[in-house]
Amino acid sequence: MPFFDTQSRDQLRASYIEAWRKRRERLPMQPLEMQIADVIELHPEYQQALQDPDSVLDRDYSPEGGQSNPFLHMGLHLAIRDQLATDRPPGIRSAFDNLVRRMGDAHAAEHELIECLAETLWESQRSGLPPDEHAYLARVTRQR
Repeated sequence: MPFFDTQSRDQLRASYIEAWRKRRERLPMQPLEMQIADVIELHPEYQQALQDPDSVLDRDYSPEGGQSNPFLHMGLHLAIRDQLATDRPPGIRSAFDNLVRRMGDAHAAEHELIECLAETLWESQRSGLPPDEHAYLARVTRQR
């Protein structure tokens, strides 16, 4: 999503906060804001924090401290949804549909894809190579 490439961490976080504010206040939204708000709706555990910008804008979420980064998690949901909309890598949509049929829950199936994507991105970062779409899709299809 090129939109996110041009934003600082604070600007990116502010876009989540603003999208959630607009959803709560039933204000007009841009398409990307609607996508963000849809993901936030699926995560009630993050909603209160997004209503208190001072609690999240400057906060560092460290895995060492046992903290999950809600912005990373929601961003991965958005990435998965973009992959599904474009069927990239080819076959991801079909693999996802199979997971949804097996699990009976699209949100849970997205979480399965997020785990696979996160592992693929971690490997890419560690190796210094681009993410391996074939390895990613293989991970996803093993989830069936």
